[in-house]
Amino acid sequence: MSVELIDELEAGDLSVEFEGVHPQDLLEWAFERFAPAIAISTAFQIDGVALIDMAAELDESVRVFSVDTGRLPPETHELIEQLRERYPRMQLELLAPDPAHLQRLVARNGPNLFYRSVEQRLLCCNVRKVQPLTRHLHGLDAWITGLRRDQWASRAEIRKVEIDHDHGAIVKLNPLAEWTEGEVWDYVRERGVPTHPLYERGYSSIGCAPCTRATQPDEPARDGRWWWESNAPKECGIHCAIETGGMEHELHAILGNEHDDD
Repeated sequence: MSVELIDELEAGDLSVEFEGVHPQDLLEWAFERFAPAIAISTAFQIDGVALIDMAAELDESVRVFSVDTGRLPPETHELIEQLRERYPRMQLELLAPDPAHLQRLVARNGPNLFYRSVEQRLLCCNVRKVQPLTRHLHGLDAWITGLRRDQWASRAEIRKVEIDHDHGAIVKLNPLAEWTEGEVWDYVRERGVPTHPLYERGYSSIGCAPCTRATQPDEPARDGRWWWESNAPKECGIHCAIETGGMEHELHAILGNEHDDD
């Protein structure tokens, strides 16, 4: 770690201090406090591209990372190229699942295991998304997300500044926490920021291609994710720790000895 990290008390005070101010103000403070060991995490949805634009105004060489699960829609890669062109100095890292872990996952469970049960879906998410992100966060003091309180019930209480105890007690920043979806879209349109093409086809929350569908105007945004599941969390485990029960044994078999060291 490159700087002295904050504790829960300071995180609470800072969350109160930055409530009601523009997200860019929190980004500016965060870059001054944690750079260069700070980066934006994005799946290239509307919130992520808004944060990239805000951050690039402060630091053209802003660090950004995303997990390429191997199952992303081609439109996501198209957007990545547009963003690279618009922000040529942005330091974008695309993380990937461990090839050996992925091979064992598919060999044991098949490529579309996520349709069979919630546990199998969470297992796929863990290998393809959570594990690569966890490895990457080991090298950071702070990470920035596009989480908003209005996205889903599990996110309703997020603070702008948090201690991420699931990842070594590093700092987790949610500059858009109090913004609404409409406010994010207003910002992006005003700035002319490239957005994901699937939004124009009725998608409201975009992840892996097999796990994402368009939604109807009266459906909550997250209903387009893992729509075949009932009474299950609309989370993958990256931002919300999920009890997985028997999945832990299966995950241990896939990750092998490395899991013992996590």
